[in-house]
Amino acid sequence: MKRKYLTLFLLFALLYSCRPSKPSLSPPPSPYVETGIASWYGPEFHGRPTSSREIFDQNDLTAAHPSLPFGTLVLVTNLDNGRQVTVRINDRGPFVKGRIIDLSYAAARMLDMIGPGTARVRLEVVGFDREKTIPAPSGYILQVGSFISLENARALQQKLQKDFPGVFISNFQHDGRTFYRVRLRASGESEARTLAEKINAAGYPVLLLRD
Repeated sequence: MKRKYLTLFLLFALLYSCRPSKPSLSPPPSPYVETGIASWYGPEFHGRPTSSREIFDQNDLTAAHPSLPFGTLVLVTNLDNGRQVTVRINDRGPFVKGRIIDLSYAAARMLDMIGPGTARVRLEVVGFDREKTIPAPSGYILQVGSFISLENARALQQKLQKDFPGVFISNFQHDGRTFYRVRLRASGESEARTLAEKINAAGYPVLLLRD
């Protein structure tokens, strides 16, 4: 299923269990095996920064996981058809309850899950790529909306204000136009994950960005 919610998402998405705010750059304990539902994301995030600050390429064999360190190599097995692919963790997510990993478009194709959108999978840690690990800053920005109309941005801010008192509007200039972005700050990955899940549960898509 194409993702409306990012990564960035250390969150790690953003990065996602209750882990320390600083991302781990060490290999996870071995053996590590996890079973659950996988989804995928692609075109809407192609070319954007991931939670590790690496630029997302939907054609690379990468994935977003809630807590595995960036650079972790994971063998993903589609339990419905037996297909396998090895991916490198470089992003945080998923932010949808019940899902354990967000695969790149390329990885999802290898598992034959583009059409269904999700699949039952088993994750097994098989290595660690130290050359690809990128230290990430501890701050996060959660973007809930971006508008050309300041009035629309303020309307969303007011809707969110009661449950998310830190919501603010920031301006962004592009091609001669001003965009008004409705955002929240999080000091670390645990707080970012909690906020992302709450916002998503309230019915709003979330884009996770590095501060």
